[in-house]
Amino acid sequence: MSILAILYLSLGCFAEGLNNGSSLFEELTRAMRSIEFASSKIWRNFWLETDSMLVVQVFKSQDIVLWQLRNRWSNCLSITSSMNFIVSHIFREGNACADALANMGLTLDTYVYYYYLPIQVRSDYVKNRLGWSTFKFNHS
Repeated sequence: MSILAILYLSLGCFAEGLNNGSSLFEELTRAMRSIEFASSKIWRNFWLETDSMLVVQVFKSQDIVLWQLRNRWSNCLSITSSMNFIVSHIFREGNACADALANMGLTLDTYVYYYYLPIQVRSDYVKNRLGWSTFKFNHS
């Protein structure tokens, strides 16, 4: 349940605490935050990777956007129309940094932007940069 929230080492990253119950609401909110951030930096090329197939589907069919998010979503679509924009799915194991940041967000009450990579994410960042896979094991 994480959006690629890492904007790599030289740019920073963010985590956000959301507890609205609906996974689509939270995933879409993180995607919109990422798009708005890219727009504020005047980026013209933006690739959004998400482990949520629902978020990828929303870009194909806006009919599933929750009514509470429709206006903000329309604004984000307007932003992405002026960018070289790609949205794609990545399995959670494919981006451990985003997963770690999402887990950090569970303890937050608000949005936090990090100008430097938080210590909790650094080992995952190194693994991602080296192309190493990250696996989760269930010990039940």
